[in-house]
Amino acid sequence: MPSRAATATRSDPPRRPASLAARAAMATGLVLAGFLGLVGLTLSRASHEAALKALHDRLENYLISYVAGTDIASRTGKPYPPDTPPDPRFSRPGSGLYAVAIGADGFHWESASAVGRDFSFLRPLPPGQSVFVGPVDTGMGRIYYYAYGVAFDNPPRKPTELTFMVAQTEDQFEGERAVYRRTLVLMLSVLGLTLIVLQLLLLRWSLTPLRRVASDMSRVERGESEHLDSQYPIELTTLTGRINSFIDNEREQRERTRNTLADLAHSLKTPLAVIRSRLESGDDDASLRADILAQVQRMDELVAYQLARAATSGRQTFAAAVPVAGHAEDLVRSLEKVYAAKNLLCEFDIEPGAVFYGETGDLLELLGNLLENAFKWARHHVLLVVRMHPEPGRSRPGLELSVEDDGPGIPPEQVERVLQRGVRGDERVQGHGIGLSIVQDLVKAYHGELVVDRSPEFGGARFSVRLPAS
Repeated sequence: MPSRAATATRSDPPRRPASLAARAAMATGLVLAGFLGLVGLTLSRASHEAALKALHDRLENYLISYVAGTDIASRTGKPYPPDTPPDPRFSRPGSGLYAVAIGADGFHWESASAVGRDFSFLRPLPPGQSVFVGPVDTGMGRIYYYAYGVAFDNPPRKPTELTFMVAQTEDQFEGERAVYRRTLVLMLSVLGLTLIVLQLLLLRWSLTPLRRVASDMSRVERGESEHLDSQYPIELTTLTGRINSFIDNEREQRERTRNTLADLAHSLKTPLAVIRSRLESGDDDASLRADILAQVQRMDELVAYQLARAATSGRQTFAAAVPVAGHAEDLVRSLEKVYAAKNLLCEFDIEPGAVFYGETGDLLELLGNLLENAFKWARHHVLLVVRMHPEPGRSRPGLELSVEDDGPGIPPEQVERVLQRGVRGDERVQGHGIGLSIVQDLVKAYHGELVVDRSPEFGGARFSVRLPAS
């Protein structure tokens, strides 16, 4: 009895791969998230640097305003900072914006907002020196500050040196930054969602031809259409063309099989009727034996011919390339043994790399029948010529092969009759008269053309087969 684990494993259906649209949407979402995240970090960093520069400039301007508004008592040299601050927040206690000035002899001044704050960290600076620091930890929290050393001339007394400082808490700075970050995240999120929606719409529009292919295939399966007959983008034209060729080949093969069975049944009726009649007539044994043997031979020929027709594969969309030269040499060696008494010379003119796109059996049937026919009728010479014919826009080149001999040839008015099944050019020549008919069926199955004319070199018959590029 199988275990539960084994039963569960067997019952699990195979996982269905994600659709093309889902794959593209996931890939686009991941790439877009990474890209927008990188953009957000870059903009946030740039904004931070710009905000620091703006804070530096703002604090510097405040400090310059305090320096410009400071008066020095001429008799005592005591500094008097301005009563009106450059920003109302300097007058509001705990506003987060502070101004402080320190000097010699323990001088210390601070704005109303800085009352009760500890600025013991501030050190005097030489005149002309400035610093911008932050954020630094202090007793009142983290702050940014700008400090500058100044020397006020007070003749005839010596210059009065002061160090001014303007500070702002980190909370205020980060509060402004937080607004920007929230706005940035919101805008990038909206942009990302918008781009994803647009991408999905574009994907749906881009995949419309594939959905149309599936719809057309369903119509073909239901018998409502014979081909994929819609207009498709150029990227799908090759695919749909191959599918249409596959459909045609399948129908031709089915029709050929049906016709072969019908022809075989029809062809066997007469021989069977003759055999029955002879068996029922009660004639002598010798005559009966001869008639039955003749009818059996005829039935054997008919069966061989119809099986050869049914085996014709025809042009295939994904057929492998079959080299021609090697198979032609093997066939000629066999025929030279059969017709050794005629002492024939068979010459080749085969283009290097010439290949046949189809079944190997079809190539052997095609070459074998044409060469055997030439060997039957030739007096001294047989010539096999094979050429490839590439065409622009076609992935597989066409093939042209011809077999010539120096025999009596075929008059133009007799060509059509010779190609018929069971007809021989000369009843004195051994054969069944079905070889050229098989060749004609093969050529038709591969959508090619068979031309029979006179050989310009030997004067005998020339059979030319042209198979189109695909």
